[in-house]
Amino acid sequence: MTFDKVTEAILRNLRHDGRMSNTDLAEKVGLSPSACLRRVRMLEEQGVIRGYRAVIDERSAEGMMTVIVHLTLERLTEEALRRFEARIRLCPDVRECYLMTGDSDYLVRVEARDMADYERIHKEELSRLPGVVRIQSHFAIRPVVQR
Repeated sequence: MTFDKVTEAILRNLRHDGRMSNTDLAEKVGLSPSACLRRVRMLEEQGVIRGYRAVIDERSAEGMMTVIVHLTLERLTEEALRRFEARIRLCPDVRECYLMTGDSDYLVRVEARDMADYERIHKEELSRLPGVVRIQSHFAIRPVVQR
Protein backbone atom coordinates (compact mmCIF):
# COMPACT_ATOMS: atom_id res chain seq x y z
CA MET A 1 0.00 0.00 0.00
CA THR A 2 1.23 3.47 -0.87
CA PHE A 3 1.08 5.89 2.02
CA ASP A 4 -0.50 9.16 0.97
CA LYS A 5 -1.55 12.11 3.11
CA VAL A 6 -4.97 10.60 3.80
CA THR A 7 -3.49 7.30 5.02
CA GLU A 8 -1.04 9.19 7.21
CA ALA A 9 -3.94 11.25 8.61
CA ILE A 10 -5.90 8.07 9.37
CA LEU A 11 -2.96 6.60 11.28
CA ARG A 12 -2.24 9.86 13.12
CA ASN A 13 -5.88 10.17 14.24
CA LEU A 14 -6.11 6.53 15.32
CA ARG A 15 -2.86 6.85 17.29
CA HIS A 16 -4.45 9.73 19.14
CA ASP A 17 -7.83 8.04 19.66
CA GLY A 18 -8.18 4.38 18.67
CA ARG A 19 -11.84 4.43 19.75
CA MET A 20 -12.79 7.21 17.35
CA SER A 21 -15.89 6.32 15.36
CA ASN A 22 -15.45 5.68 11.65
CA THR A 23 -17.78 8.61 10.92
CA ASP A 24 -15.65 11.01 12.97
CA LEU A 25 -12.45 9.62 11.45
CA ALA A 26 -13.82 9.97 7.92
CA GLU A 27 -14.78 13.58 8.59
CA LYS A 28 -11.33 14.41 9.99
CA VAL A 29 -9.46 12.91 7.03
CA GLY A 30 -11.83 14.11 4.31
CA LEU A 31 -13.27 10.79 3.11
CA SER A 32 -16.74 9.32 2.97
CA PRO A 33 -17.40 6.88 5.83
CA SER A 34 -17.40 3.88 3.45
CA ALA A 35 -14.08 4.89 1.80
CA CYS A 36 -12.54 5.49 5.20
CA LEU A 37 -13.67 2.11 6.52
CA ARG A 38 -12.21 0.40 3.41
CA ARG A 39 -8.85 2.07 4.05
CA VAL A 40 -8.84 1.17 7.73
CA ARG A 41 -9.71 -2.46 6.96
CA MET A 42 -6.97 -2.60 4.30
CA LEU A 43 -4.46 -1.21 6.83
CA GLU A 44 -5.59 -3.89 9.31
CA GLU A 45 -5.34 -6.70 6.72
CA GLN A 46 -1.85 -5.58 5.69
CA GLY A 47 -0.71 -5.54 9.31
CA VAL A 48 -0.06 -1.80 9.42
CA ILE A 49 -2.73 -1.55 12.12
CA ARG A 50 -2.03 -4.55 14.34
CA GLY A 51 -4.71 -3.94 16.92
CA TYR A 52 -6.30 -1.51 19.32
CA ARG A 53 -5.58 -1.20 23.01
CA ALA A 54 -6.28 0.89 26.04
CA VAL A 55 -3.37 2.96 27.28
CA ILE A 56 -3.58 2.78 31.05
CA ASP A 57 -2.00 5.39 33.28
CA GLU A 58 -0.30 2.87 35.54
CA ARG A 59 0.25 5.46 38.27
CA SER A 60 -3.44 6.29 38.47
CA ALA A 61 -4.60 2.71 38.16
CA GLU A 62 -2.18 1.06 40.56
CA GLY A 63 0.26 3.66 41.86
CA MET A 64 3.03 2.23 39.69
CA MET A 65 6.42 3.79 38.98
CA THR A 66 8.15 3.65 35.61
CA VAL A 67 11.75 2.48 35.35
CA ILE A 68 13.73 2.80 32.13
CA VAL A 69 16.46 0.16 32.06
CA HIS A 70 19.46 0.02 29.73
CA LEU A 71 20.81 -3.51 29.28
CA THR A 72 24.14 -4.45 27.75
CA LEU A 73 24.84 -7.98 26.57
CA GLU A 74 28.15 -9.82 26.64
CA ARG A 75 27.87 -10.72 22.95
CA LEU A 76 25.70 -9.55 20.08
CA THR A 77 25.62 -12.76 18.09
CA GLU A 78 22.38 -13.82 16.47
CA GLU A 79 22.07 -16.68 18.96
CA ALA A 80 22.69 -14.39 21.98
CA LEU A 81 20.06 -11.92 20.77
CA ARG A 82 17.56 -14.72 20.11
CA ARG A 83 18.06 -16.25 23.59
CA PHE A 84 17.79 -12.88 25.32
CA GLU A 85 14.68 -11.81 23.40
CA ALA A 86 12.93 -15.15 23.98
CA ARG A 87 13.47 -14.85 27.74
CA ILE A 88 12.59 -11.16 28.14
CA ARG A 89 9.24 -11.79 26.44
CA LEU A 90 8.41 -14.01 29.44
CA CYS A 91 9.06 -11.27 32.05
CA PRO A 92 5.65 -10.09 33.25
CA ASP A 93 6.91 -6.74 34.61
CA VAL A 94 8.52 -5.70 31.32
CA ARG A 95 6.12 -3.46 29.40
CA GLU A 96 8.35 -2.65 26.41
CA CYS A 97 11.73 -3.74 25.09
CA TYR A 98 13.71 -2.29 22.17
CA LEU A 99 16.93 -3.39 20.48
CA MET A 100 19.03 -0.22 20.38
CA THR A 101 22.04 1.40 18.81
CA GLY A 102 24.47 3.33 20.99
CA ASP A 103 25.87 2.60 24.44
CA SER A 104 23.34 -0.02 25.53
CA ASP A 105 21.99 -2.94 23.54
CA TYR A 106 18.41 -2.91 24.82
CA LEU A 107 16.12 -0.33 26.36
CA VAL A 108 13.42 -1.79 28.59
CA ARG A 109 10.45 -0.11 30.26
CA VAL A 110 9.45 -1.71 33.55
CA GLU A 111 6.54 -0.87 35.85
CA ALA A 112 7.07 -1.44 39.59
CA ARG A 113 4.91 -0.75 42.65
CA ASP A 114 7.81 0.73 44.64
CA MET A 115 11.58 0.44 45.14
CA ALA A 116 11.27 -2.93 46.88
CA ASP A 117 9.25 -4.26 43.96
CA TYR A 118 11.86 -2.98 41.50
CA GLU A 119 14.58 -4.66 43.56
CA ARG A 120 12.66 -7.93 43.17
CA ILE A 121 12.31 -7.38 39.40
CA HIS A 122 16.03 -6.59 39.16
CA LYS A 123 17.10 -9.67 41.16
CA GLU A 124 14.57 -12.20 39.89
CA GLU A 125 14.09 -11.14 36.29
CA LEU A 126 16.56 -8.68 34.80
CA SER A 127 19.79 -10.00 36.31
CA ARG A 128 18.88 -13.55 35.29
CA LEU A 129 18.41 -12.75 31.60
CA PRO A 130 20.92 -14.63 29.44
CA GLY A 131 24.04 -12.73 28.42
CA VAL A 132 23.38 -9.55 30.41
CA VAL A 133 26.60 -7.95 31.69
CA ARG A 134 25.34 -4.46 32.62
CA ILE A 135 22.04 -3.12 33.95
CA GLN A 136 21.55 0.63 34.26
CA SER A 137 18.25 1.77 35.79
CA HIS A 138 16.63 5.20 35.50
CA PHE A 139 13.53 6.12 37.51
CA ALA A 140 10.98 8.35 35.78
CA ILE A 141 9.81 11.36 37.77
CA ARG A 142 6.63 11.90 35.75
CA PRO A 143 5.38 11.41 32.19
CA VAL A 144 5.47 14.42 29.90
CA VAL A 145 4.14 12.84 26.65
CA GLN A 146 2.45 9.45 26.40
CA ARG A 147 0.85 8.29 23.18
